[in-house]
Amino acid sequence: QVQLVESGGGLVQAGASLRLSCAASGRTFRNYAMGWFRQAAGNEREFVADINWSGGTTYYADSVKGRFTISRDNAKNTAYLQMNSLKPEDTAVYYCAAGGSPIRGTALGYDYWGQGTQVTVSS
Repeated sequence: QVQLVESGGGLVQAGASLRLSCAASGRTFRNYAMGWFRQAAGNEREFVADINWSGGTTYYADSVKGRFTISRDNAKNTAYLQMNSLKPEDTAVYYCAAGGSPIRGTALGYDYWGQGTQVTVSS
């Protein structure tokens, strides 16, 4: 019943910014922690960032720390990933996920996943 839909991806040049959105519908959004993950072609899915149910605690992969910001607006049932200073190595399909008790910094414990949105950064 819970659906997550990512949007905001695209093709940009190195140094540009993008803001990804994850719109949720179905069960109560505010009860879930949210995470962002990415998967580059030929690679395994990797953790990017997560945020707890209230939005008061965030955690980032070292590769994006200082450049990306995860946030959420529970009133709008939407999570965001602001990506600044994009690099070619950020190129991947980006997925959002929701879970009641996920393990921070990993893809474990997430119950729902979106379909992904492509981000391509050219040099």
